[in-house]
Amino acid sequence: METREPSAAGPLLRDWRRRRKLSQLDLSLLADTSARHLSYMETGRARPSREMLLRLSAALDIPLRERNTLLLAGGYAPAYRESSLDDAYMASVRSVLETVLATHEPYPAVVVDRLWNVVRGNSAMSVLMEGVPAHLSEPRPNVFRLVLHPEGLAARLVNLGEVRELFLDRLLHQVNTTADADLRALYEEVSRYPAPGEPADADTGPADGPNPIRVPLRLRTPLGELALFSTMATFGAPADVTLSELAIELFYPLDRFTADTLRALVPASPKNSAAPENAFP
Repeated sequence: METREPSAAGPLLRDWRRRRKLSQLDLSLLADTSARHLSYMETGRARPSREMLLRLSAALDIPLRERNTLLLAGGYAPAYRESSLDDAYMASVRSVLETVLATHEPYPAVVVDRLWNVVRGNSAMSVLMEGVPAHLSEPRPNVFRLVLHPEGLAARLVNLGEVRELFLDRLLHQVNTTADADLRALYEEVSRYPAPGEPADADTGPADGPNPIRVPLRLRTPLGELALFSTMATFGAPADVTLSELAIELFYPLDRFTADTLRALVPASPKNSAAPENAFP
Protein backbone atom coordinates (compact mmCIF):
# COMPACT_ATOMS: atom_id res chain seq x y z
CA MET A 1 0.00 0.00 0.00
CA GLU A 2 1.34 3.41 -0.96
CA THR A 3 1.77 5.85 1.95
CA ARG A 4 2.54 9.55 1.87
CA GLU A 5 4.81 11.38 4.26
CA PRO A 6 2.99 13.82 6.55
CA SER A 7 3.00 17.36 5.22
CA ALA A 8 5.74 19.53 6.72
CA ALA A 9 3.26 22.42 6.59
CA GLY A 10 1.42 21.20 9.70
CA PRO A 11 4.00 22.27 12.32
CA LEU A 12 4.41 25.62 10.57
CA LEU A 13 0.66 26.20 10.69
CA ARG A 14 0.60 25.35 14.38
CA ASP A 15 3.51 27.72 15.09
CA TRP A 16 1.81 30.59 13.25
CA ARG A 17 -1.51 29.95 14.99
CA ARG A 18 0.17 30.04 18.39
CA ARG A 19 2.16 33.11 17.42
CA ARG A 20 -1.14 34.86 16.64
CA LYS A 21 -2.56 33.59 19.96
CA LEU A 22 -5.49 31.83 18.31
CA SER A 23 -7.13 28.57 19.31
CA GLN A 24 -7.89 25.95 16.68
CA LEU A 25 -11.54 26.92 16.95
CA ASP A 26 -10.71 30.62 16.46
CA LEU A 27 -8.69 29.91 13.33
CA SER A 28 -11.19 27.42 11.92
CA LEU A 29 -13.91 30.08 12.13
CA LEU A 30 -11.69 32.68 10.44
CA ALA A 31 -10.73 30.29 7.65
CA ASP A 32 -14.18 28.71 7.19
CA THR A 33 -13.10 25.18 8.01
CA SER A 34 -13.61 22.80 10.95
CA ALA A 35 -11.48 22.71 14.07
CA ARG A 36 -11.17 18.95 13.63
CA HIS A 37 -9.82 19.27 10.09
CA LEU A 38 -7.41 21.98 11.26
CA SER A 39 -6.18 19.68 14.03
CA TYR A 40 -5.61 16.90 11.49
CA MET A 41 -3.64 19.27 9.25
CA GLU A 42 -1.45 20.49 12.11
CA THR A 43 -0.63 16.93 13.24
CA GLY A 44 -0.07 15.60 9.73
CA ARG A 45 -3.09 13.31 9.66
CA ALA A 46 -4.51 15.37 6.78
CA ARG A 47 -2.63 17.01 3.93
CA PRO A 48 -3.86 20.58 3.33
CA SER A 49 -4.57 21.63 -0.23
CA ARG A 50 -2.87 24.62 -1.79
CA GLU A 51 -6.11 26.59 -1.55
CA MET A 52 -6.47 25.73 2.13
CA LEU A 53 -2.91 26.82 2.90
CA LEU A 54 -3.54 30.15 1.17
CA ARG A 55 -6.80 30.60 3.05
CA LEU A 56 -5.17 29.84 6.39
CA SER A 57 -2.23 32.13 5.54
CA ALA A 58 -4.62 35.01 4.90
CA ALA A 59 -6.53 34.32 8.13
CA LEU A 60 -3.25 34.28 10.07
CA ASP A 61 -1.93 37.39 8.28
CA ILE A 62 1.30 35.60 7.44
CA PRO A 63 3.82 37.72 5.45
CA LEU A 64 4.02 36.84 1.76
CA ARG A 65 7.59 35.53 2.05
CA GLU A 66 6.49 33.10 4.77
CA ARG A 67 3.37 32.12 2.81
CA ASN A 68 5.68 30.90 0.05
CA THR A 69 7.67 28.95 2.67
CA LEU A 70 4.46 27.37 3.94
CA LEU A 71 3.41 26.37 0.42
CA LEU A 72 6.80 24.81 -0.27
CA ALA A 73 6.56 22.86 2.99
CA GLY A 74 3.18 21.59 1.82
CA GLY A 75 4.64 20.44 -1.49
CA TYR A 76 3.33 23.29 -3.64
CA ALA A 77 4.93 25.99 -5.77
CA PRO A 78 5.21 29.50 -4.30
CA ALA A 79 2.26 31.77 -4.99
CA TYR A 80 4.04 35.12 -4.79
CA ARG A 81 6.75 36.42 -7.06
CA GLU A 82 9.88 37.99 -5.56
CA SER A 83 11.35 40.69 -7.79
CA SER A 84 14.26 43.05 -7.72
CA LEU A 85 13.28 46.69 -7.38
CA ASP A 86 15.41 47.30 -10.49
CA ASP A 87 13.38 44.87 -12.65
CA ALA A 88 11.38 46.32 -15.55
CA TYR A 89 8.35 44.70 -13.90
CA MET A 90 8.75 47.16 -11.01
CA ALA A 91 9.04 50.33 -13.13
CA SER A 92 5.75 51.79 -11.90
CA VAL A 93 6.76 51.17 -8.28
CA ARG A 94 10.13 52.89 -8.81
CA SER A 95 8.36 55.86 -10.35
CA VAL A 96 6.07 56.22 -7.35
CA LEU A 97 8.96 55.94 -4.90
CA GLU A 98 11.04 58.53 -6.73
CA THR A 99 8.09 60.93 -6.82
CA VAL A 100 7.35 60.54 -3.11
CA LEU A 101 11.01 61.02 -2.13
CA ALA A 102 11.48 64.07 -4.34
CA THR A 103 8.27 65.83 -3.36
CA HIS A 104 8.99 65.34 0.34
CA GLU A 105 12.09 67.54 0.18
CA PRO A 106 13.34 69.57 1.99
CA TYR A 107 12.56 66.97 4.63
CA PRO A 108 14.32 63.58 4.83
CA ALA A 109 12.67 60.44 3.44
CA VAL A 110 13.84 56.87 2.85
CA VAL A 111 12.57 53.63 1.39
CA VAL A 112 13.50 50.56 3.46
CA ASP A 113 13.26 46.82 2.92
CA ARG A 114 12.09 44.21 5.42
CA LEU A 115 15.41 44.39 7.31
CA TRP A 116 15.30 48.19 7.47
CA ASN A 117 18.07 48.58 4.91
CA VAL A 118 17.78 51.86 3.03
CA VAL A 119 17.15 51.13 -0.65
CA ARG A 120 16.31 54.68 -1.71
CA GLY A 121 16.69 58.09 -0.08
CA ASN A 122 16.28 61.76 -0.98
CA SER A 123 18.93 64.45 -0.80
CA ALA A 124 17.59 65.76 2.51
CA MET A 125 18.83 62.55 4.17
CA SER A 126 22.26 64.16 4.14
CA VAL A 127 21.18 66.02 7.29
CA LEU A 128 20.94 62.68 9.13
CA MET A 129 23.91 61.02 7.42
CA GLU A 130 26.41 63.79 8.13
CA GLY A 131 29.43 62.43 9.97
CA VAL A 132 28.30 58.80 9.82
CA PRO A 133 31.32 56.52 9.18
CA ALA A 134 31.53 54.41 6.03
CA HIS A 135 31.01 51.09 7.81
CA LEU A 136 27.51 52.26 8.79
CA SER A 137 26.61 53.74 5.42
CA GLU A 138 28.06 51.25 2.92
CA PRO A 139 26.99 49.36 0.95
CA ARG A 140 23.68 50.71 2.25
CA PRO A 141 22.66 52.11 5.62
CA ASN A 142 20.47 50.17 8.01
CA VAL A 143 18.04 52.38 9.96
CA PHE A 144 18.57 50.62 13.30
CA ARG A 145 22.36 50.56 13.02
CA LEU A 146 22.38 54.15 11.83
CA VAL A 147 20.32 55.38 14.80
CA LEU A 148 21.59 53.16 17.64
CA HIS A 149 25.26 52.52 16.88
CA PRO A 150 27.52 54.68 19.11
CA GLU A 151 29.29 56.00 16.00
CA GLY A 152 26.01 56.81 14.28
CA LEU A 153 23.19 59.16 15.28
CA ALA A 154 23.36 57.89 18.87
CA ALA A 155 26.28 60.24 19.46
CA ARG A 156 24.13 63.22 18.45
CA LEU A 157 20.75 62.30 19.90
CA VAL A 158 19.67 64.43 22.84
CA ASN A 159 17.11 61.81 23.95
CA LEU A 160 19.04 58.64 23.09
CA GLY A 161 17.59 56.66 26.01
CA GLU A 162 14.02 57.21 24.88
CA VAL A 163 14.80 56.61 21.21
CA ARG A 164 16.72 53.43 21.98
CA GLU A 165 13.86 52.01 24.05
CA LEU A 166 11.29 52.87 21.39
CA PHE A 167 13.35 51.43 18.52
CA LEU A 168 14.16 48.19 20.32
CA ASP A 169 10.52 47.68 21.33
CA ARG A 170 9.42 48.29 17.75
CA LEU A 171 11.96 45.88 16.31
CA LEU A 172 11.19 43.15 18.85
CA HIS A 173 7.49 43.46 18.09
CA GLN A 174 8.25 43.01 14.38
CA VAL A 175 10.43 39.98 15.14
CA ASN A 176 7.63 38.37 17.15
CA THR A 177 5.04 39.20 14.49
CA THR A 178 6.99 37.94 11.47
CA ALA A 179 9.17 35.14 12.91
CA ASP A 180 11.92 36.47 10.63
CA ALA A 181 15.31 34.99 11.62
CA ASP A 182 17.23 37.82 9.93
CA LEU A 183 15.25 40.43 11.86
CA ARG A 184 15.96 38.56 15.09
CA ALA A 185 19.68 38.60 14.29
CA LEU A 186 19.45 42.36 13.70
CA TYR A 187 17.64 42.81 17.03
CA GLU A 188 20.26 40.78 18.89
CA GLU A 189 23.00 42.88 17.30
CA VAL A 190 21.62 46.36 17.95
CA SER A 191 20.34 45.51 21.44
CA ARG A 192 23.98 44.86 22.41
CA TYR A 193 25.06 48.36 21.44
CA PRO A 194 26.03 50.39 24.53
CA ALA A 195 23.08 51.97 26.31
CA PRO A 196 23.39 55.62 27.42
CA GLY A 197 24.96 56.04 30.83
CA GLU A 198 22.30 58.46 32.01
CA PRO A 199 18.50 58.02 32.07
CA ALA A 200 16.45 59.63 29.31
CA ASP A 201 16.07 63.37 29.75
CA ALA A 202 13.04 64.31 31.82
CA ASP A 203 12.40 67.36 29.68
CA THR A 204 11.91 65.96 26.18
CA GLY A 205 9.43 68.47 24.81
CA PRO A 206 10.06 71.83 23.18
CA ALA A 207 10.66 74.87 25.33
CA ASP A 208 7.17 76.24 24.74
CA GLY A 209 5.31 73.20 26.11
CA PRO A 210 4.26 69.61 25.30
CA ASN A 211 4.01 68.19 21.80
CA PRO A 212 1.87 65.43 20.25
CA ILE A 213 4.80 63.08 19.55
CA ARG A 214 5.94 61.00 22.51
CA VAL A 215 9.48 60.29 21.29
CA PRO A 216 10.74 62.58 18.53
CA LEU A 217 14.30 62.46 17.21
CA ARG A 218 16.08 65.34 18.91
CA LEU A 219 19.32 65.76 17.02
CA ARG A 220 22.28 68.00 17.87
CA THR A 221 23.72 69.80 14.83
CA PRO A 222 26.15 72.72 14.37
CA LEU A 223 23.09 74.84 13.53
CA GLY A 224 21.19 73.90 16.68
CA GLU A 225 18.89 71.13 17.88
CA LEU A 226 16.56 69.66 15.26
CA ALA A 227 13.34 67.89 16.31
CA LEU A 228 11.84 65.38 13.87
CA PHE A 229 9.10 62.78 13.85
CA SER A 230 8.22 60.26 11.16
CA THR A 231 5.34 58.44 9.52
CA MET A 232 5.42 55.12 7.65
CA ALA A 233 3.69 54.24 4.39
CA THR A 234 3.33 50.84 2.69
CA PHE A 235 1.76 49.57 -0.53
CA GLY A 236 -1.80 48.29 -0.36
CA ALA A 237 -2.66 44.74 -1.51
CA PRO A 238 0.82 43.75 -2.72
CA ALA A 239 1.14 40.60 -4.85
CA ASP A 240 4.96 40.61 -4.88
CA VAL A 241 7.17 39.66 -1.92
CA THR A 242 9.56 42.57 -2.49
CA LEU A 243 6.74 45.08 -2.74
CA SER A 244 5.07 43.72 0.40
CA GLU A 245 8.28 44.32 2.35
CA LEU A 246 8.96 47.90 1.23
CA ALA A 247 8.09 50.82 3.47
CA ILE A 248 8.54 54.56 3.07
CA GLU A 249 9.59 56.53 6.15
CA LEU A 250 8.86 60.25 5.91
CA PHE A 251 10.42 62.63 8.43
CA TYR A 252 8.73 65.90 9.39
CA PRO A 253 9.82 68.89 11.47
CA LEU A 254 8.30 69.17 14.92
CA ASP A 255 8.91 72.88 15.31
CA ARG A 256 9.42 76.06 13.34
CA PHE A 257 13.21 76.12 13.90
CA THR A 258 13.63 72.64 12.43
CA ALA A 259 11.42 73.44 9.44
CA ASP A 260 13.27 76.68 8.66
CA THR A 261 16.67 75.04 9.10
CA LEU A 262 15.86 72.16 6.76
CA ARG A 263 14.44 74.52 4.15
CA ALA A 264 17.67 76.50 4.24
CA LEU A 265 19.86 73.40 3.99
CA VAL A 266 17.87 71.63 1.27
CA PRO A 267 16.06 74.21 -0.85
CA ALA A 268 12.82 73.03 -2.40
CA SER A 269 10.22 74.69 -4.55
CA PRO A 270 7.00 75.67 -2.69
CA LYS A 271 4.98 73.03 -4.52
CA ASN A 272 7.36 70.34 -3.27
CA SER A 273 7.41 71.44 0.37
CA ALA A 274 5.98 68.73 2.60
CA ALA A 275 4.62 71.21 5.14
CA PRO A 276 2.87 74.53 4.53
CA GLU A 277 4.48 77.75 5.67
CA ASN A 278 1.82 78.24 8.34
CA ALA A 279 2.25 74.76 9.83
CA PHE A 280 3.86 76.29 12.91
CA PRO A 281 2.53 79.25 14.86
